[in-house]
Amino acid sequence: MASPANINPRIIEALYCEGLALSDEVRAMFSFADHGDRGPEDAGRIALSCEALRTTTRMMHAIAWLLNHRAFFRGEISEFQLRRYGRLQTDFPTADPERLALLSPQVCELIGATERFHARLARLETGWRERESSPVPAIRRLRDRLGGIVG
Repeated sequence: MASPANINPRIIEALYCEGLALSDEVRAMFSFADHGDRGPEDAGRIALSCEALRTTTRMMHAIAWLLNHRAFFRGEISEFQLRRYGRLQTDFPTADPERLALLSPQVCELIGATERFHARLARLETGWRERESSPVPAIRRLRDRLGGIVG
């Protein structure tokens, strides 16, 4: 695979480190979030549980995407494997505004940070897939290979 201009090993490593730090913040926030002695039907508790699940899932998808790209750049998986199994869900649902209104500002800011992080990865994913799926790079690669044989 021709290395796309918008993704390279240094970018992936930097994003991976950032993603791990953000994931650790998410784990800490939701592990120690104030659950209080509220009843099981408390709207705040339900909102926290729903958004915690959505946020941790978002970060798990992001880290998995980054791990696939790290493996590709290290030669551990092929381009075919990356294209087939290394997709990022780009239409991941955002937080529910009604639930966010029930959560603390710190939790809301962290959820927003994970959404922004995931959106950055989604832009990279979309750009990479669009760039590599167009026929021009494929034709250029074919010409380059044939040029060595013919010339």
